[in-house]
Amino acid sequence: MTSSEVPVVLGIDPGLRVCGWGIVRGGQRAGYIACGAIKPNPKAPMTTRLLTLYDGIRDIILTHQPDEMAIEDPFVGAIQPASALAIGQARAAAVLAAATNGIEVEFYAPAAVKAAVSGYGAGDKRQVQSMVRMLLGLDTPPEPVDAADAIAVAICHLGLRRARALERATKR
Repeated sequence: MTSSEVPVVLGIDPGLRVCGWGIVRGGQRAGYIACGAIKPNPKAPMTTRLLTLYDGIRDIILTHQPDEMAIEDPFVGAIQPASALAIGQARAAAVLAAATNGIEVEFYAPAAVKAAVSGYGAGDKRQVQSMVRMLLGLDTPPEPVDAADAIAVAICHLGLRRARALERATKR
């Protein structure tokens, strides 16, 4: 894909209980395509839950054909080590789904994602959800909040992608 093409980006908010996903199209203004959440059975074995995530993300990729993927990195200092490990495993399932479909992945810190959509790096999930609704011109906020977070990751990626393209253009 060239920088002049309009990318379709799949954003992921990884989690073993709820993995949010959202797809937006780039351009002058991000355009909403779809969003949702994958919710593995919490009583299933870990291998089954990871396979559910992998299969769900692969199906989203096959259905929507995104060009790029953006994943939120966990803020490890704010969560328990066991939770960080679980999020890392969910993140790995998403990365594998992207890799097996030839999609490049970028990772973004939660503060960078929040700053990209709200101008403030410490907003809560409801603020992010409200800002995503406004930025995309949606009638209602994306549900669940995990899906709104995933859309915010994709919007963050588009903004930083645009900034990198401008930087490259000014260096010529």
